[in-house]
Amino acid sequence: MTQKAPTLFLGHGSPMNAIEDTPWSRGWRAIAARFSKPRAIVCVSAHWITEGVRVTANAQPRTIHDFGGFPPELFAVQYPAPGDPALAADIAKRLAAFSAETDERWGLDHGTWSALVHMYPDADVPVVQVSLDARRPPTAHYAIGQALAPLRQEDVAIIGSGDIVHNLRAFFGGGGDNDAGDRAFDDDIVSAAESGDHQAVIHYRSHPQAAHSAPDWDHFFPLLYVLAARGEGESAHVFNRELFPGLSMTSIGFGVGA
Repeated sequence: MTQKAPTLFLGHGSPMNAIEDTPWSRGWRAIAARFSKPRAIVCVSAHWITEGVRVTANAQPRTIHDFGGFPPELFAVQYPAPGDPALAADIAKRLAAFSAETDERWGLDHGTWSALVHMYPDADVPVVQVSLDARRPPTAHYAIGQALAPLRQEDVAIIGSGDIVHNLRAFFGGGGDNDAGDRAFDDDIVSAAESGDHQAVIHYRSHPQAAHSAPDWDHFFPLLYVLAARGEGESAHVFNRELFPGLSMTSIGFGVGA
């Protein structure tokens, strides 16, 4: 019988977590140890935004260093996980209602590999990315996550990579003026995820702190995919709960064991 793979939202924070031994990189390693290695991973990263839904179909996706101003050691990182063209074609078919198309121009961006390099350092699990369609509202992204959910029954893990709190102006500016508000936003979103109140997460913009805590929709939306793929009766496993001015590392998993 095929095992059911988990669905995970990973707060990925700075790309430097890829090469540093931090509490969060250790948290990623620990979460991977809680479940059997899946046959493949589908990742929705905050760092692949497109017009239309796209699915990576490369047999050997390239490692994309989509950032600047970091040390050479980070740019030297390669994550040579294979792709899965057959799975990509299958996903595009499942997402036909959303006019999804396969894509061989993209690869694995740091929203994906900065965590996977710790979870699966041997890069031995095939990885497919699904893009964030900038034209669609939160409800549509949630619906795409629902369409992807059956893949979990086929031992394909679904990962969303972003940050619940993501305000780079506050982060680089030292923040501090709205730390309590950011914490309240993070707490309320986590509570909604734990209780199964998905509507509160989908309509997060109505939260009084959303404009400050989550002005960057692209980092918040991957959470919608993970919640949409949650199985009936699955409890939330919350980890890596750390809040900086303008940035949270909060991560949430379903189907990862007690």
